Amino acid sequence: MTSKKQKEPFNFWQDHSSHYLEMAYATDSIERIENYDGYGKKTGICGDTVEFFLKIQDGIVESVSFVADGCLNTVACANTVVFLVENKSVEQAWEITPENVIDYLETLPLNHHHCAELVVGTFYIALNNFRKDQPTFQTTK
Repeated sequence: MTSKKQKEPFNFWQDHSSHYLEMAYATDSIERIENYDGYGKKTGICGDTVEFFLKIQDGIVESVSFVADGCLNTVACANTVVFLVENKSVEQAWEITPENVIDYLETLPLNHHHCAELVVGTFYIALNNFRKDQPTFQTTK
């Protein structure tokens, strides 16, 4: 006897959210830039590598670009980080989490949540690189 309610195979174009599809195929932020204010690079446990390049002006993340050598899920996560942090303050950018990325994408496969962790971790490296190059101000009495 066959089940009347058999699970249909996953249809990539029909079953992914519009956010996921948009972020997976966006190319406008894929770029290596020079004269960046912050840079980060990391390779994940899966072998994917992500690089982020930040331009920051007056404490605002003016632009973010990236290069990813990895799967479509990693690209979708990287584009999501760009979308969520551009034109935000550096302080707000530090608040992004892998869960924010996963929630925005809606249909990131469970077995690829590590892509969000890789991308956000790499973004933090770029933010930290920016922070370490900033002058330290000391107050005197």
